[in-house]
Amino acid sequence: MPTVKLDSIKTEAPRPQRRPEWIKVRQPKGETYKMLKGLMRSKELHTVCEEAHCPNMGECWGAGTATFLIMGDICTRSCGFCDVKTGRPLPLDWQEPLRVAQAVQAMNLKHVVITSVNRDERKDGGAPIFAGCIKRIREVKPDCSIEVLIPDFKGSEEALKIVMDARPEILNHNVETVPRLFRKVQPQDHYEWALATLANAKKMVPDGLTKSGIMVGLGEEWDEILAVMRDLIDCGVDILTIGQYLQPSKKHLPMARYYTLAEFKELHRLGLEMGFRWVESGPLVRSSFRAHEQVALLGTK
Repeated sequence: MPTVKLDSIKTEAPRPQRRPEWIKVRQPKGETYKMLKGLMRSKELHTVCEEAHCPNMGECWGAGTATFLIMGDICTRSCGFCDVKTGRPLPLDWQEPLRVAQAVQAMNLKHVVITSVNRDERKDGGAPIFAGCIKRIREVKPDCSIEVLIPDFKGSEEALKIVMDARPEILNHNVETVPRLFRKVQPQDHYEWALATLANAKKMVPDGLTKSGIMVGLGEEWDEILAVMRDLIDCGVDILTIGQYLQPSKKHLPMARYYTLAEFKELHRLGLEMGFRWVESGPLVRSSFRAHEQVALLGTK
């Protein structure tokens, strides 16, 4: 596909000193938010909403939805963009899938997203916990569709098969950035592992939905973004999310620049043109943004 030149859109700009007006993060509040936070603590569960300081947490929790973070809150990898703690994690809790299912039932969710820290100390990467969560949720809330946002399991097909055999509605793995920046952004990850995870998931369950996401604003070039999008299409990815990188703290990777609303709109158009079945592209878009709509409108449940 030929590269599209954008006469009215600048793809390079100096790093701004202030957030543009379209970057507005709502503070979490309200009775529903308080109830959900209390429920998570009572079940000894974590959410990526809290751990990653998601800008949509207030909106999502206020609407009664959340993304569960399983296998603890300590990651074995140290990505430059992520605010989850790095270190030696505690042993896996094999009762966690039951507690996740109980929380899903208590919240009466129609769609749930389950993600995790990396557990590289295990050969299976913790894949059985993902499968256990899917199984337990099916038992207590069979009408709830399930999306799993998984690690790359270091490219292990055996670990991936454990998850895919449980048949989640959506298998999500984010590439996060372009190949040139991979070592800088995700020093323990490999672009090839990410693509293999997505391609193998589609081969294992051809009628399942696969999904991936990209952050922009880390110093990538426009043509590099389009090249990653084409790679994802080649892997059979159905759903693409594109969002603005926001530096969690001064110790994290600096942001190169803010993308404009026009640029996000153009990436949305180009993504659909390339063949993605669904594209979410915007400043505050994150992996689970409108995930329930994706499942509903793409016809899985």
